[in-house]
Amino acid sequence: MPVLRLLKLHWPESEIFWWIDAGLAPLLEGDPDLAGIVRFKRRRWSKPINWPEAWQSIRWLRRQNFDLVIDLQCLFRSGMFAWLANGKSLIGLDEVREGARGFYDVAVRRESFYTHAADWYLAVLKRLNIPADRKFEWIPERTSISAQVKRKWPTDAARWVIVQPGARWLNKRWPAENFTSLVHRLAKARPELRFAILGSAEDNAAGVAISEAAPQQCLDLTGKISLPEMIEWIRLSDLMISNDTGPMHVAAALGKPVVAIFGPTEPRRTGPYGQLQNVIRIDLPCAPCLKSKCHYSLPMECLRAISPEMVLNRALTLLPPK
Repeated sequence: MPVLRLLKLHWPESEIFWWIDAGLAPLLEGDPDLAGIVRFKRRRWSKPINWPEAWQSIRWLRRQNFDLVIDLQCLFRSGMFAWLANGKSLIGLDEVREGARGFYDVAVRRESFYTHAADWYLAVLKRLNIPADRKFEWIPERTSISAQVKRKWPTDAARWVIVQPGARWLNKRWPAENFTSLVHRLAKARPELRFAILGSAEDNAAGVAISEAAPQQCLDLTGKISLPEMIEWIRLSDLMISNDTGPMHVAAALGKPVVAIFGPTEPRRTGPYGQLQNVIRIDLPCAPCLKSKCHYSLPMECLRAISPEMVLNRALTLLPPK
């Protein structure tokens, strides 16, 4: 998002298209800085019978005669499609994990192992002589979606805390029983608070368990809201308590206080941007391992050793009484 905003601010006459997985496209629909969205149907196009559709999308990309193509995913598939788009120049990240840099005309190295991903993305702009010197709104409000959220749920009469118990990796998920204990204690300490539990349908069991900790104060929204609604829910909240997830980054982008619970991943690389002081983690010989499966002698100890009290204390410091 910072790259998009700064590109448009410094090149106001530019037409910018975003290539994105079709399932995530609703995040960008109606964005004021985009001329269009190019949907990548990853699951559908993985089957050879549907490859003609993928080729039609590539042909469309090539007909646009792009002056510049930027790949910030540095995956093999994103690098390949960026190269096949046949723009006049292709710039991406110098990342070895899938060999995508072999497609690029210019590859931008990460300044250090601990450089935050957002700062690495912004380094691409430096190579284009675009300074990161302008203020911008990361995610503009979609007033129609915001109004829709307020019509569907009683949002106005409370201070909301967002609880995000899911994560893509199983070993990035703080135990659901810890979230339950946390919400129970926070609800008792601050009875004016209400809790919206977010997540996909696969987080339903966790959502039900957590909401039972304070039934009168919890709203279980797991599997019940769209991606745009998720953003507007986070926007109206006072605090988010989350595992290392995409919604955590949304909260940081919106300037919302975030208590982020980290285990196998490195917060200096992918933590909530501008809020690394609010990351809760513990030191172990194996953490952060940056791996999607735990191989430690005490499985998931990097998360299990984080107590509800630790998270509660940090949350209370970020929730001053109104």
